[in-house]
Amino acid sequence: MPAQVPEFLKNMLDAQYGAETAARIMDGYGKRRPATLRANTLKTDAASLRRRLDEAGIGWREVPWYPDALILDEAREPEVRALALYTDGEIYLQSLSSMIPPLILEPSAGECILDMAAAPGGKTTQMAALSGGAAQITACEKNYARAQRLRFNLERQGAARVVVMNEDARKLDPFFAFDKILLDAPCSGSGTVSTWRDGGEPVSRELIARSVRTQEAMLRKALALLKPGCVMVYSTCSVLEAENEGLLKRVLPGAKARVVPIDHPMLGEIPLLPVSIPGTVCVCPTELYEGFFVAKIQK
Repeated sequence: MPAQVPEFLKNMLDAQYGAETAARIMDGYGKRRPATLRANTLKTDAASLRRRLDEAGIGWREVPWYPDALILDEAREPEVRALALYTDGEIYLQSLSSMIPPLILEPSAGECILDMAAAPGGKTTQMAALSGGAAQITACEKNYARAQRLRFNLERQGAARVVVMNEDARKLDPFFAFDKILLDAPCSGSGTVSTWRDGGEPVSRELIARSVRTQEAMLRKALALLKPGCVMVYSTCSVLEAENEGLLKRVLPGAKARVVPIDHPMLGEIPLLPVSIPGTVCVCPTELYEGFFVAKIQK
């Protein structure tokens, strides 16, 4: 067991998944994942990116379920950040798991979309690119410094049709209404230990409880802001049912909302964990993936 993982979390995983699957998760915690990135199609395309990486002597391999994404087995992130491709905003360093929610939301031109917890901007800029720069995106971030970083990344990526609100999304005026919402909710980070290694808050019982309270408030707000008949995506980098299916079971019935089963070619390519709500997705941490939960919800 990695030294960073507390015993109580291992016990929670054992109770939820059983010893065999919990051991898979623990093994995934100990892996060091390679750098992964996606082409920013607002400024370039995947073919051009691959050619320029070849010219820079950086090896890459494709991601079967996302043509714009690449895995760099040898190069580390500092090497990538030194490239003009990075400083010019033609690529975005992003984990494979975190690329999943925007793909499930399927942002399109002309839609009014809310990103409720947007900083540092990976999913926001991905949604802008997926819509061809033609969706109107509102990106919320309550922390001022993180909101400034978000603005910087949006500008560098050329995501012009994004409005940043330095605001807690839970406090948005009910006047607003959106065609689609992405709620990548603050969570315990139980799907990965990388944030702990990088100085993030270690997972604890208190952090889990605090995260659940925040997630519930944000999900209820999202459903209030979502137009009837429209869809949102709820995601976390947690593998704990309390932050995922348990929350949905508690909130959705009263909001007259339902889970829409996720149907995407990626499901045959990514390592999955069992879920208690059919149609939701929980990614198992491995050498390529962080633990991640994704649900598509219709109001």
